[in-house]
Amino acid sequence: MDLILKNANIPQGDRQVLTNILVNDGKIVGYSNDISFLNAEKVIDIGGKLVVPGCIDPHTHFMDPGFTHRETFATGSRSAIAGGLTTIIDMPCCSKPSVRDGESFQKKIGPIRDQAYVDYCFWGGMTGEDAREGWLDNVYPQIDEGVVAFKVYMTPSVPTFPRVSDAEMLEIFKAVSKTGLPIGVHAENYDICTFNSKKLEKEGRFDGPAWAEARSTLAEKVAIELIISFAEATDARVHVVHMTTKEGAELVKAAKKRGVKVTAETCPHYLVLNAKDSMSERGSFAKIAPPLRGKEDNEAHWQALADGTIDFVGTDHAPYEIATEKDFPGATIWNTFPGIPGVETMVPILVSEGLNKGRLSLSRFVEVTSRNAAIHYGIYPKKGSMEIGSDADFTVIDLEKEYVIDEQKTESMAKYNPLHGMKLKGKPVQTIIRGNVVYEDGKGVVGQAGYGQYVPRQSIQRLERTFKYEKFEAAKVEAKEMVKQN
Repeated sequence: MDLILKNANIPQGDRQVLTNILVNDGKIVGYSNDISFLNAEKVIDIGGKLVVPGCIDPHTHFMDPGFTHRETFATGSRSAIAGGLTTIIDMPCCSKPSVRDGESFQKKIGPIRDQAYVDYCFWGGMTGEDAREGWLDNVYPQIDEGVVAFKVYMTPSVPTFPRVSDAEMLEIFKAVSKTGLPIGVHAENYDICTFNSKKLEKEGRFDGPAWAEARSTLAEKVAIELIISFAEATDARVHVVHMTTKEGAELVKAAKKRGVKVTAETCPHYLVLNAKDSMSERGSFAKIAPPLRGKEDNEAHWQALADGTIDFVGTDHAPYEIATEKDFPGATIWNTFPGIPGVETMVPILVSEGLNKGRLSLSRFVEVTSRNAAIHYGIYPKKGSMEIGSDADFTVIDLEKEYVIDEQKTESMAKYNPLHGMKLKGKPVQTIIRGNVVYEDGKGVVGQAGYGQYVPRQSIQRLERTFKYEKFEAAKVEAKEMVKQN
C-alpha cells in the first residue's frame, strides 16, 4: 500500500465503524480490521476520529483570472483545504473572460492549473446575450470541456455575464434541457429588487437590514415559481442555487412531489445568520445576494436539509477587497459589493450546528456535504464516495474540538466574515486528496500548488459530448448496430 489510515471511524449509515482504510495510487483499494500482514509506505493513525468522503463545495467564485485583487485560485483553494474540502466547483462569471464557450473556458483554466491546491470542476455559462444573439450552441463546446452544469442569472452579475430576461431564460432552458445537464439559476426577481432598492435609498434607508428588505422574500418566491414553471414546460433539470427562504423550500418540495426535475442548495450563512442581527452589526460585511433572512428561515432550511427538500450545501464563496469594495470612503449598503468568503467555514458549521446538535444524521451529513453534489454534477463515484476504486479523498473530523471562528486567521485573502466570533464544536483536522495529506490542523497547509487536478464531468455519455443534439439519435442507433456486430 501507499497509505494506510489506521483506526479510522467511517460512516456506515448513521453508525461509525472503526477500521483501517487501504490506499494505493490515489485510490481506495480496501478496508481491513487486521493490517499486521500489510506493508505501507505511510501509515497515519487517525486515533478514532471520524473520516468521511472528501467534502465538496459545489458553488465557489475564486475570481481568477481577472479579479485577483479579491482572491486568487491559490488562496481560494488553500482556504478550501483548510476547511476540509477536497473538491470545489467554480462558477463561470467571476473571471475575465467569463466562461461562455470553449475558448473562454481554456482562457480560464490555463492560468490556474499551477495554482490549485484542491481538485476542481467548472460550471459553464449561458447569458441573456447568448439567447439574443443566437449563440446557444455554445453549450456544446463547453460540454466537450467537461463542465458539470450551466449557470444563469436573473439579476445582474458582472458586465461580461449579462442577466437573462424571462423569455431569454426560457430559450436557454430549451437548449440545455437537450443535453441533460443541470441549469443553476440565481433566483431573484430583477424588477422587484431594483425598484425596492431605489425606493428605500431615496427614502434615506442606509441601515444594513434595508438591503434584505429591498431584495424581499417575495422576490425569491416569484423567481422560483417561474423557474419551476419553465422546468415543467421544457423538461429541463433546474437547480436553485443559494436558496434562502422557507417559501422557496416549500415550493421546491411541492414541485419534487409533482415530478419536476428541480433541486436546491442552501449555504451555511442561511442556516445560522439572520439579517436583523448580522446586517445591523456588520453592515456591508454581511451583505450578500440573495440576502440573509429571518430566524424562521434558518430553521426551515435545517428541516428542509434534513428531509431531502434541499439536496446539498454550497458556500457561494465570493470575497471582495475591503479597501475598495466593502469599506471605502462614501461606502453605503447600496454601493458596496455583495459577497462573503465561505469555503473555510462550511464544513465546521455543518459539523457543529448540524451533526453535533442532531439537526443532521451522520448519513445525511455525508449526503449534503459530499455524495449528493457529486452525483448531481456527474463526478460520482470518483468523488463523494468511499467505495473501492473511488479517489482517496477524505475529510478527517474531530467531533470534540472546540474553537472560535477568527476572520483574520484564514487562508483566504478576504479577512472578513460575518461568522467571526462564532463558537463551534467539531472541526476538520486533516484534509486528504488522492491519498496525500494537504492540510493538517496545527501545521496548516502542507499541500503544494499545482497538486489539485481538474475533474471533468464523468457520467455524461460520450455521444452527447461529440454530437449536437440533432445528431444524437442517429449516432445512438449507429452505436447500437456496432455493438451488435461486435
